[in-house]
Amino acid sequence: MRQIILDTETTGLDPKQGHRIIEVAAVEMVNRRLTGNHMHRYVNPDRDIDAGAMQVHGITPEFLQDKPRFVDIANEFVDFIQGAELIIHNAPFDVGFLNMELRLLDMAPLPSWCDAVTDTLAMAKALHPGQRNNLDALCKRYGVDNAARTLHGALVDCELLAAVYLALTRGQESLSIGLEARSAQADQVAARARPKPVLLNASSEELAAHASLLEAISRESKGACLWGGAQEAP
Repeated sequence: MRQIILDTETTGLDPKQGHRIIEVAAVEMVNRRLTGNHMHRYVNPDRDIDAGAMQVHGITPEFLQDKPRFVDIANEFVDFIQGAELIIHNAPFDVGFLNMELRLLDMAPLPSWCDAVTDTLAMAKALHPGQRNNLDALCKRYGVDNAARTLHGALVDCELLAAVYLALTRGQESLSIGLEARSAQADQVAARARPKPVLLNASSEELAAHASLLEAISRESKGACLWGGAQEAP
């Protein structure tokens, strides 16, 4: 199963107000293991960045001046996520921005490129109702080291979210492992319970009696005895 842990940083909070993506990161996980394969790009939004947003991620317009536009990375992005399940914290936020960027390029929306979108914020709220469920809080709750996260950053947030997601879904993994273990144990018990087949060889007297019987059948059937014919066949 191929999954992509995905995160973006933006110029502000609302794509409907013209805010744009300035950083996108996607980290690949296959069968619940990080592969080391990832995509990480900074994007020039061709607009100012809200002061509040800069306080969160620390990315400045000056830093982005020589970075590619989203149009320059769009094909690389959709190729990377093609057919995978996307794992996103607060998915409606990132999906809204990505759909806006794709729409500006007359490209199909995000669900056309990926298999599904899973929102880890919704998962965490269902598991821990009434508690803080932002990424920092979840890292603390599940013992994920986030000491390097002094500011929000798409790539580091993806790596932290991957660890949090595995912790959030560990019960599902344990259930699967338990079923496999019980199945293997049942197979071992069944194998021990089955008696081993015993091979008994015919004695010389039994072989002679068998040959005599076949000869008598052959005489009575005027040579039509199938077993005798099979015996005599080369």
